[in-house]
Amino acid sequence: MENKLRARIGEESYQKLSKINNPALFDFIGKYIELCNPATVFVSNDSPEDVAYIRETTLKAGEEKALAISGHTAHFDAAGDQGRDKEHTNILVPKEVVLGEAISTRDRDHGLQEIHEILKDMMKGKELFISFFCLGPTNSEFSIPCVQLTDSSYVAHSERLLYRDGYEEFVRQGASAHFYKFVHSQGEVDARKVSKHLDKRRIYIDLDGEIVFSTNTQYGGNTIGLKKLAMRLAINQASKEGWLTEHMLVMGIHGPNRVTYFTGAFPSLCGKTSTAMLDGETIVGDDIAYLRNKNGVARAVNVEKGMFGIIQGINSKDDPLQWKALHNPGEIIFSNVLITPEKSAHWIGRDGNLPPKGENFSGEWTPDKKDAKGKAVPCSHPNARFTISLDLFDNLDPALHDPSGVEVGGIVYGGRDSDTCVPVEESFDWTHGIITKGAALESETTAATLGQEGVREFNPMSNLDFLSLPVGAYIQKNLDFGKGLKKAPKIFSVNYFLRDRETGKFLNEKNDKKVWYKWMELRAHHDVDAIKTPTGLIPKYEDLKPLFKQILNMDYTVAAYKKQFMTRVPENLAKIDRIKKIYETIVTDTPKILLEVLEEQRQRLLKAKETCGDYIDPEAYEQN
Repeated sequence: MENKLRARIGEESYQKLSKINNPALFDFIGKYIELCNPATVFVSNDSPEDVAYIRETTLKAGEEKALAISGHTAHFDAAGDQGRDKEHTNILVPKEVVLGEAISTRDRDHGLQEIHEILKDMMKGKELFISFFCLGPTNSEFSIPCVQLTDSSYVAHSERLLYRDGYEEFVRQGASAHFYKFVHSQGEVDARKVSKHLDKRRIYIDLDGEIVFSTNTQYGGNTIGLKKLAMRLAINQASKEGWLTEHMLVMGIHGPNRVTYFTGAFPSLCGKTSTAMLDGETIVGDDIAYLRNKNGVARAVNVEKGMFGIIQGINSKDDPLQWKALHNPGEIIFSNVLITPEKSAHWIGRDGNLPPKGENFSGEWTPDKKDAKGKAVPCSHPNARFTISLDLFDNLDPALHDPSGVEVGGIVYGGRDSDTCVPVEESFDWTHGIITKGAALESETTAATLGQEGVREFNPMSNLDFLSLPVGAYIQKNLDFGKGLKKAPKIFSVNYFLRDRETGKFLNEKNDKKVWYKWMELRAHHDVDAIKTPTGLIPKYEDLKPLFKQILNMDYTVAAYKKQFMTRVPENLAKIDRIKKIYETIVTDTPKILLEVLEEQRQRLLKAKETCGDYIDPEAYEQN
């Protein structure tokens, strides 16, 4: 195999591979070179020269276009390839394995046969890029080495910005390395260098082989295998080894002479990135976290070192840190934005006037352009993105690459909810939090997923799309994780999208979240008290008022507080009914404790209703 591989990839690339003592790696690479049949193979060893070669190739191949600011490039995906393809994303499992109807699976034998047929000679005439990365910090208990095979220089470039270099990690671990494998081909491309055959778009995750396959697509959510696709592999591994893989940001909230680290789970377009980028705080990561029990303490790392962020709505007033980074020199890939004639990037919600023309995901664009259905084409796609390394941000936390991770002081769950949950609330304990905040999380669908928008969806821990074990088992793993901790982090919920019952207007300003996190930081250290309600612990007005003044220079009124923190009993009862129905009918392995905790919450709400009515002023709890 080694001699055959040497002949296929050339002496220079072979010498790079030969420094890694791992026969399984050689077998994997050899198998898929033979199957995909590329014309040439480039192996990157993370040297500056190799990194530069990949970056330069994206421009020569037309997968990216240079913009005016040094290091900035733009990439387009095909129409219909600008969000995660949930329909064709499947976990491959043997016939005897059942993950439940909430998780999209396919028979492993049939899936492997199909994907191998699609990949057969798929890279003929193309260059194959082989890159090595590390999920989590290197030289750490959290480290998971990964090898990526792709014929897209854009995918290789994106992963270079998002993930830590892994070549030396492979060398270090040698034959003992437990590594993940990724095979991607964009397939045939058209004149705009975008994938043509979306009907053959497939994204398959083989749990047994720990391989991710992705074909006939370029959109990052479908192709950047180390991201959400690798989450399925890591969730599966974590479930067997007693740790957690979560769809969570990790950030440092700066309290009185201290930093308290929080993780947070939010579905797409629910404020996750804007939360991770709160000015005055520090970011460890904005998307995926590994959590381990280290001597009874929950510690977390950012799986990545970069950000694949939604760019819609980013402006200089609300997002100063992101705005600054996006306008300074440095490597950034803008995807599906508008490129102006001056070669700058423009997007929905950006500062400044709408440009009179440019090029976007639909081709040549003007403000009056309409699609085939007569609908106006926006200047940028609603799910337009930017790919950037975190070291370009001023608020980068120094603990990003700490191999031991950061101690978790609080865990936050938040979704899109216009009528039920208060802006911030603490659970009674770990079990109550995992069940009523995490396992009961709901949110409206957004443009980040292909399909209809605006539908309320059940999304436990904001992780449903990425689970690789049954939902009930996943919930139980989260419950069990807390039992092994000497000091479990507090669990909170946040809701940035609550509306006034009468006017329909939002009850929160975009930056109110700065106050909610300062309050949670104080609660993590028991520095302020809270009011007990049927659904959890809410802030006292006298604690929020000075925080609003100090942080936002706002006069926070009693009237605003009462509207925001009113208990909406009918809506809360309706939510419990919805969630219980799902766990009683769709989820077949629901832990008994989950239904018990939800029923206890229902009874508390009904009791409060008898005394105080359907809509309960927070002051009523202090009077009783």
